[in-house]
Amino acid sequence: MRGKAVFYPIGWDDNGLATERRVQNYFGVRCDPSLPYDPGFEPPGPPERPGANAGQQIPVSRRNFVRLCQQLTELDERSYEEAWRQLGLSVDWATKYRTIDERSRAVAQRGFLRSLGRGEAYLAEAPSLWDVTFGTAVAQAELEDRPVRAAYYRIAFPACGGGGCPPGQAAAEVVVATTRPELLPGCVALVAHPGDERYAGLIGRTVAVPVFGVEVPVLAHRLAEPGKGTGIAMVCTFGDMTDVTWWRDLRLETRPVIGRDGRLLAGPPPGIDSGAGRAAYQQLAGLTARAARQRMAELLGAYGCLRGDPEPVEHAVKFYEKGDVPLEIVTSRQWYIRNGGRDPDLRAALLARGRELAWHPAHMAARYEDWVNGLAGDWLISRQRFFGVPIPVWYPLDEAGQPRYDAPIAAADAALPVDPAADAPPGYAPEQRGQPGGFAGDPDVMDTWATSSLTPQIAGGWATDDDLFGRVFPMDLRPQAHEIIRTWLFYTVLRSHADRDALPWRHAAISGWILDPDRKKMSKSRGNVVTPMAILREHGSDAVRYWAASARLGTDTAFDPGQLKIGRRLAIKILNVSRFVLAALPQQAPAEADQAADRRSTSVITQPLDLAMLSRLAAVARQCTDAFEAYEHARALELAENFFWFFCDDYVELVKTRAYGGDGAAGAGSAGAGSAGAGSAAAALRLALSALLRLFAPFLPFVTEEVWSWWREGSVHLAPWPDPAEFPAGMAGDAAPADADRMLAAASGAIAAVRAAKSAARLSMRAPVSDLVVSASAADLAALTAVLPDVRAAGQVARVELRAAAAAEPGYEVTL
Repeated sequence: MRGKAVFYPIGWDDNGLATERRVQNYFGVRCDPSLPYDPGFEPPGPPERPGANAGQQIPVSRRNFVRLCQQLTELDERSYEEAWRQLGLSVDWATKYRTIDERSRAVAQRGFLRSLGRGEAYLAEAPSLWDVTFGTAVAQAELEDRPVRAAYYRIAFPACGGGGCPPGQAAAEVVVATTRPELLPGCVALVAHPGDERYAGLIGRTVAVPVFGVEVPVLAHRLAEPGKGTGIAMVCTFGDMTDVTWWRDLRLETRPVIGRDGRLLAGPPPGIDSGAGRAAYQQLAGLTARAARQRMAELLGAYGCLRGDPEPVEHAVKFYEKGDVPLEIVTSRQWYIRNGGRDPDLRAALLARGRELAWHPAHMAARYEDWVNGLAGDWLISRQRFFGVPIPVWYPLDEAGQPRYDAPIAAADAALPVDPAADAPPGYAPEQRGQPGGFAGDPDVMDTWATSSLTPQIAGGWATDDDLFGRVFPMDLRPQAHEIIRTWLFYTVLRSHADRDALPWRHAAISGWILDPDRKKMSKSRGNVVTPMAILREHGSDAVRYWAASARLGTDTAFDPGQLKIGRRLAIKILNVSRFVLAALPQQAPAEADQAADRRSTSVITQPLDLAMLSRLAAVARQCTDAFEAYEHARALELAENFFWFFCDDYVELVKTRAYGGDGAAGAGSAGAGSAGAGSAAAALRLALSALLRLFAPFLPFVTEEVWSWWREGSVHLAPWPDPAEFPAGMAGDAAPADADRMLAAASGAIAAVRAAKSAARLSMRAPVSDLVVSASAADLAALTAVLPDVRAAGQVARVELRAAAAAEPGYEVTL
């Protein structure tokens, strides 16, 4: 509508853990990569009890599982497309892509290989956040804190071991408060704040780990919190990310305790060498973390190492955003992409990119900056799952058949996309898979954000359509919600900065959430989710769009059926008032009713009320344009709607008699009577209806398209956006002239007084009025005089008396 070609693609983000869980629950299956592919496998169908546990799910091969994922996502995406088409989402459906389709897989793998070639992607064995339910590592951006009830156990560590006691100090004990006593076998140090005088004499000495008898050092670190627990903490490998920081900064030993299944490992960690210590550990081996916690507390009690009763506490614990149990930290080999978490220069560059981006609303930039400043490590992109884009590398096997992880074999660009689990690397034959001197494929897939972070490249035809990519990249706008600034937006900026040295788009429009009527976040577990199709069918698409468009960017909005009803009423009113307006116009073929005809007709618009109305409409059109340019769509809707109701309730009623060529009570000699007055009204109505339909078109596309088709050729959505030049000379501008506003206010005030009197008397609006007395300032009376013929005709007023008064507001006396 602004004269530009719009590239508005649509894609489905369909790979990842959420899809896998849905497939497991829907079909009652689970993936077992050790099983062979069964080409004839058919799932038994959705289980009678959704969410069957793993023991009740049928194991299937990876290939079978991936096919079920594709089958279900295609089914879901058809439902999404149906809803979005009915809603009137104005995307170009010809651009549709899926983040798991061949094009997207190729782009994601190409992006990874380029990152690898530049040294931004790297493989490392390190502590990583691990979800034991999904059996995969997860990234910092996928975490959320949840309150968990726990208990502080106060454990006594015998002090003064090894190096002896400080001079003059007797052997003592150090009491540590922890919520995870089951990690005690993995304790590698105690840490106190360097300024905490209570433990100053212990720094550099050792204590004995109770039950297991391992000596560990007492060290100082700035992250120790003197006010938390007893002020001294045990460092275990690993209980939380602070343990990882201490382990890395203080160069501590590694004594893993928790396995990838969330259970304590079968054998004791290094350092537990005594028979008693190893025997104690065997009582914990194989237990879940919760069961081991209880057993460890019993052992500590039996050894006399607990001080006091456990103290109940509720604290925040890290969860994977889609997980059900707290995350563990295990050492694993993973792929990472540098993101500024450990590189101050890259962090600064990404912060500068954030400031270069135009944020709508502006305060959302703070969320981006807070995230970048809070990064604690690089982006972990590998996932130990199945339905995703494979990591496109293989590893040569040495003579013993062991992978050489330091020499990955990259896929050839021309071969993308590849699946290392099925394809052979360059220079190898398929039969060399798993053989000494042969190769092994990387078994992992990429984090779904590793693909989604390249959506501008996927949609724009990167490396496949250079002409299109050159025209659309960088793009203009990223619309998205606020909770994925840290993921989708940040990662997309990161990838574009690294590969293109530019932002991927110039603007970011950040929406809020839809909350339930009690302003609580919608959640399936809470049972307060409202799905769209029933609402679309009940209220209509335009009503739903009206409600959604009334929400400002960056603001959470409660689902409000009342707003849907208002939107439906508005759409119906547009139909009804359009029928009246078009009935008042000379009959024309659609080809004759266009913007050029509107401009030609402005010369016949001569009556003060018509000119004043169009002056206000010109100002509203300019204000709506400014609101859209400022990404304030809710303001644009509000401005158009406010004018529309004035147009319907006041202006149309005021000119109805004149538009149809009648004179009503105004008399044949009154101003505006006759063909000139009727022609002025008809031309003004025509121009106003055209402009209003175009102002409402972005919000209410269906009703505006319907009315447009009654008298215009083509689509309202391809018609020019209202421009001040369309309106009569002297009436366009950034604001309506004061005299025009005064005229409209005078006409509206007078007709409102007449209506109120008739309503109070329970008379028809067509009932005659004997006298109307208006007391007002000279300026208000002059304004009313200019539009008085239309007031008299609309109100069926026989006689009007105008009285000069010093009143701030006009006064009205109506005699029926």
